[in-house]
Amino acid sequence: MGDWTKLTAADGHELSAYVATPSEPPTGAVIVLQEIFGINAYVRSVVDGYAKDGFLVIAPALFDRYERGLELKYEGEDQKKAFELYAKLDPKLELQDIAAAYEFVQKAGKGIGVVGFCYGGFLSWLTATRGEQYGMKPDCVVGYYAGGIGKVAKEQPSCPVMLHFGAEDTHIGQDQIDAVREAHPDVEIYIYEGAGHAFNRDVHPPSYNEGAARTARARTLEFLKTHIS
Repeated sequence: MGDWTKLTAADGHELSAYVATPSEPPTGAVIVLQEIFGINAYVRSVVDGYAKDGFLVIAPALFDRYERGLELKYEGEDQKKAFELYAKLDPKLELQDIAAAYEFVQKAGKGIGVVGFCYGGFLSWLTATRGEQYGMKPDCVVGYYAGGIGKVAKEQPSCPVMLHFGAEDTHIGQDQIDAVREAHPDVEIYIYEGAGHAFNRDVHPPSYNEGAARTARARTLEFLKTHIS
């Protein structure tokens, strides 16, 4: 269903993006923001899934600034490389790349939502709070297990936000969730009992929690339809 295209960020950087188009005219657009493992098969499946739900969907390759075409696995040397790249990431640059994707889907003339996972979830939040500095004002944002969100929790989002966390997530402390709740009581936050980090990652059995993933996706889909369709 999907295909690759090229985007150009405001600073001239060219990056790849995976795009999927629905079979019927789109009811809205969704920007999917990757984990730290690149635009791998899992991320592409998420893009394709939302396209089947009627959205024009794009996932910008946020690692292209460091190494092009990365598709990493979740163990061994690939995992080590992912964490090495994570240490180099700079939200100011990633937001430029997301803005290029935003400009691409904006041409469809539909509402725009952002859905991110892990580091992409963190960037989803920043797209809501800092996006206007980069020419973005999404209609809604969803973040799955957005690690690091606590340190930017007081930033003010410009649109409705939904956040999903696993109750057993050892990467994200309860203090981060509480920081968002305290600063923004209107943000929709869901905690999934028995689920850990990356519980939506269905290609990785050690992380995947089918019940949590299904419920979170249903909530996300309804949220997107409410705000961008």
